[in-house]
Amino acid sequence: MSTSVEPVALSDIGEFDHECDVLVVGFGCAGAAAAFEAARAGADVLVLERASGAGGSSAQSGGELYLGGGTEVQKACGFDDDPDTMYAYLEAALGPNADTAKLRLYCDGSVEHFEWFRECGVAFNPSFYDSPTWMPMSEDGLMWLGENSWPYNTIARAVPRGHRPAARGFGGGVLMEKLSGAATGAGAVTHVDTQATNLVLDDDGRIAGVVARKYGKPVTYRARTAVILTTGGFVDNEEMLAHHAPVLLGHDKVSDGLDDGSGIRMATAIGAATRRMSVVEIALTALPAMVCRGMLVDGMGRRFINEDVYPGHYSVHAVRHQPGPYWTIIDEEGYESVPEADRWGVLPKYAAETLAELEESLGMPAGSLETTVETYNRHAEKGEDPYFHKDPKWLRPLRSPFAAIDPGAGFFGGGAGRGTGAAGFTLGGLHTTVDGEVLNNSGVPVPGLYAAGRAASGMHGEGYVSGTSLGDGTFFGRRAGRAASALKRGSA
Repeated sequence: MSTSVEPVALSDIGEFDHECDVLVVGFGCAGAAAAFEAARAGADVLVLERASGAGGSSAQSGGELYLGGGTEVQKACGFDDDPDTMYAYLEAALGPNADTAKLRLYCDGSVEHFEWFRECGVAFNPSFYDSPTWMPMSEDGLMWLGENSWPYNTIARAVPRGHRPAARGFGGGVLMEKLSGAATGAGAVTHVDTQATNLVLDDDGRIAGVVARKYGKPVTYRARTAVILTTGGFVDNEEMLAHHAPVLLGHDKVSDGLDDGSGIRMATAIGAATRRMSVVEIALTALPAMVCRGMLVDGMGRRFINEDVYPGHYSVHAVRHQPGPYWTIIDEEGYESVPEADRWGVLPKYAAETLAELEESLGMPAGSLETTVETYNRHAEKGEDPYFHKDPKWLRPLRSPFAAIDPGAGFFGGGAGRGTGAAGFTLGGLHTTVDGEVLNNSGVPVPGLYAAGRAASGMHGEGYVSGTSLGDGTFFGRRAGRAASALKRGSA
């Protein structure tokens, strides 16, 4: 990219346009959490947001929060949970190589974090949505996120932990409305339409503030104690994707269009380390309610996973390891059994009386899909899936007529113009401590610099589950806010 992110020397600034104790850059969920905690701890907090208001990609999300350990919603829905059971599932689902230090803190603090959301005004209905879906089009407050599928149900007792704000459908807007209101209510001041472009360093290498641009003009901000970067990931930066996560090139973006890696670039320009920059989440728009009633196959007509698993897992597995295109294969009985709310208006792209006809329409090798379905049906007759271990409640032989559903026909609107049927976002970022301190390549904290949310590498390893991005962004955003405010108290 042509825009310079090189640091600016404090001695070159002169008089700053604005000053504060803690400067938060980015007003999504992580920024709101950091600003709230720093402000209520007594720090003078200022939040910069490049858009015209708070929200970012968080506001456009489904709003799911991965919480557990025994929340009031879980108890009201009849589920018994504890931090160790939650940890066992997440270590496997977010792995391999999940950040166990961050994950342990997150699980142990999950009930308190749930109560923190309620303190911020986020409401959760005590009702349970018991069907496979990316996101219920209901106001139910609890849902499954793969905990009841193989192999995870053999690793930990299956307990649902997908907590949803009380909103029909996408709840990210409601979530951000409450969190941003809590931050400003605690005293944080927001400057919108202001994009941070460079970090300011003093002679000792400590972060002293940022240089920003507002309506094309430079604006300078002095941060007396710390800067917290909560600027999001880098899915909207094609150059960074090519360098670090090329698997997402050519696919659609799960973002507000502003996740361009700006905070990561500013920090690495002063020597900050990054971690797991290749790790991404991918979502095929294949609808779980249809996939689990039939099968998901690759371009060669082969199954490759148990279809009742968390849909992000089958999405990543498909795009990373299987030849495309990918198809949901279902029969008429299976399609008709999908509740109307879970169809999302999706219709089959191809239908045929025989699998041979369907193979030809899909461009598959002759006999490939026939072999897959014959094998599936033979075992399904006995309620078994020896190859992939799909739950028996979803197993039954598929009978003519058959249909193929294009994943591009799902909730991203036919691939949002590209037609790939997949979209994603990045999970890697700046290397941080559990308190959000940004580390350099020697493993030493950069004085005065913190990060949280997708600008940082959180608790994820190679895996992802819905709600763990908003969850860890807010949880570790809170820790960063508290740690940054403690610097002010320590110097007082």
